[in-house]
Parts: sequence; structure tokens; C-alpha cells
Amino acid sequence: MVYPEEPFWALPMVSGLYEDRDYRVNVVEALQEFWQMKQTRGVELKNGALVIYESIPSNSQPYVCFVTLPGGSCFGSFQNCPTKAEARRSSAKIALMNSVFNEHPSRRISDEFIEKAVQDARASFKGTPQNNELPESGIGAFRFMLEANKGRTMLEFQELMTVFQLLHWNGSLKAMRERQCSRQEVVAHYSNRSLDDEMRAQMALDWIAREQENPGVLRRELVLAERELETARMAGRELRFPKEKKDILMIAHNQLGGSNLGATSIEN
Repeated sequence: MVYPEEPFWALPMVSGLYEDRDYRVNVVEALQEFWQMKQTRGVELKNGALVIYESIPSNSQPYVCFVTLPGGSCFGSFQNCPTKAEARRSSAKIALMNSVFNEHPSRRISDEFIEKAVQDARASFKGTPQNNELPESGIGAFRFMLEANKGRTMLEFQELMTVFQLLHWNGSLKAMRERQCSRQEVVAHYSNRSLDDEMRAQMALDWIAREQENPGVLRRELVLAERELETARMAGRELRFPKEKKDILMIAHNQLGGSNLGATSIEN
């Protein structure tokens, strides 16, 4: 399944506000207050309005921090941060800029938005235009998901989209198709599921099985996932999909003990 990439949206005026020492704003507090305000205004947030931070363990700089927003979008510190507190502020800054821009009408899922998103996805999808329109195709399922979430913004839709990106990456969608499950049935089922530890553990088991059948495949995939995540983080992009890939692969890696996976190559 192919999805349009979530771009990095930078707002010069907002960025300037947070950079100017004369107008210092606590971006961590501002980000939390922003999402609490959205919830009080009636925006449905399945997991509440809590903003979740995750600092990457490290004994030396630069420090890295990720922040996951209600709705599932994830951003990371995009600067070389000398302290853990600075890394937290950096991640909050990029998340707040994207949250503010997300309020623009162009970011709300509408008929016009769906047509543009499907057109962009079709342009990068290898298949005939006729097959792309079929409900069971990747493009058809993508359209189905968008239409089912009409009226929401892309940041609010992010977790569901990430679930299906992971299902495609993990080979789960192909396996379901072979079991004669329609894409609509799959979408309906996973629309009501959260991207939680249980789902990650299930996907990790698939990668453990692949590693046992083809030694080295897990290490190679993990190297690619780490590189993709780091590149996207430094570019200020939305990170949920590459981060979840890395986390799932690390679960599989740790369960296997890492003994046969070339840990040195992974770190490099």
C-alpha cells in the first residue's frame, strides 16, 4: 500500500517566536495546552489529550527526544541538543508548529483532499489505473480509509494510517488477502484497534520467524529502519511509521538475544 509522505511544515512566524530570546515561550506547556484545548472544543481523541515524550537513553550529547501527539503523530528533536531538556523542547517545538498548521482547512480530510491524496498515491503506485480503482487494491483501501475519516485532520488520522503502513510493510495485508479477507473488512477491523504493545509483539513474532528462516534479514531491516528514522528526524518530518518499524524490529532483536544479528553492524 502506498501513502503520500507527510511533509515537514515549518511556520516562519511561529518558529521565529520560539527562537527569539525576548519572547521565550514554554513550548512543552504550550503543546499540551493546545491539545487540551482541542479536546475541550469537542475534538474526539481516542487516547485522550495527553502528549507523550520519550527520551532516548544516552550518556552524552547530542540528546534525542520523541513526542507522540494525540491522534498518533510523532515528531523528534531535529537539532543537536546538548541537554535532555533541550531535546524535549526541540521535539515540542516541531510538534507544536505542525499542530498549529494542522488547523488549516487544507489539512482537513475532505472530498478534494481525498482526490488529491489518492492521485499522489496512484502516481507512485506500480499498477494499472484500472486495478488501482478496485476496492481490494492498495489505492482502493487507502481511499476507503480516507472516506471513513472525512472531516478529521491528518494529525488526527495518523495512527490509523500508520497501522496500515505497518500491516503492509510487515506482510500482514498480503497474508489477509490470501485468506480471502477483503480490504474493507480489514480496514473495519483495524479502525477500532490501537497501535499498542500487543500489536507490536505480534509483528515482532513475524520478524523472528523470518530471521529463523533467513538469518541476517532482521539485522538488515533494522539497519535500514534506523537510517530512515534518523534521516526523517533531522529533516523535521513526521516519524510515527519509521519509529514503529524500528521499535518492532528491536523487540524481535531483543527476544532473539541479538546473538546472531551482528549488533556491531546495527549500531553502525
